[in-house]
Amino acid sequence: MTGQDSGRIAEILVRLKQSIPNPAMELDFHSPFELLVSTVLSAQSTDKTVNTVTPALFQKFPDPVSMEKASVPELEKLIRPAGFFRRKAQQLIGLSREIAEHFNGVVPNTMDELTKLPGVGRKTASVVLAYAFQIPAIAVDTHVTRVSGRLGLVKSVDPEEIEAELCRIFPKKEWIGAGSRLLLHGRYVCVAKKPLCSSCVLSALCPSKNLP
Repeated sequence: MTGQDSGRIAEILVRLKQSIPNPAMELDFHSPFELLVSTVLSAQSTDKTVNTVTPALFQKFPDPVSMEKASVPELEKLIRPAGFFRRKAQQLIGLSREIAEHFNGVVPNTMDELTKLPGVGRKTASVVLAYAFQIPAIAVDTHVTRVSGRLGLVKSVDPEEIEAELCRIFPKKEWIGAGSRLLLHGRYVCVAKKPLCSSCVLSALCPSKNLP
């Protein structure tokens, strides 16, 4: 990385911190298990939709021990609005069983252990590590992929390669904040269609500004 590149990356972080001073997680949760379940449900759905589903879900099944014993039809009914409810119900029962049987009912806090749970990939694991355990991680979703690509921070479209590159170029202490801000910037400013370049704090640093 050249001095110019490192200076540009530092400036991107400064501007994102100014525009998004408190990059809050938009999924509602009160425990690592709730965040894990909510993140699984958020696949191909929205945080807003998931947040309408989880209160009743967690009232009925507040922990892995109770959720692993859930009947499939009841669980499917509760999570149906989040989409792909049949597959997700199987994943939730499966991961709950694994946590109950192999981790004494406690959500693990390592990438290796989390990604061995049914339905849990690196993105979901990174969300749990960062927000439930405050362990440095960058979760790469479609928004992070889009923004980091448009900014020229990465060349790959592979999530694992993007994660590795972002972890390389950002200081470890910035991983959680940087990843969160890239996600929120992509969700609300650098949107997929007609990005809001005229009001973007990163326009002067972006080689892709004024996209159609």
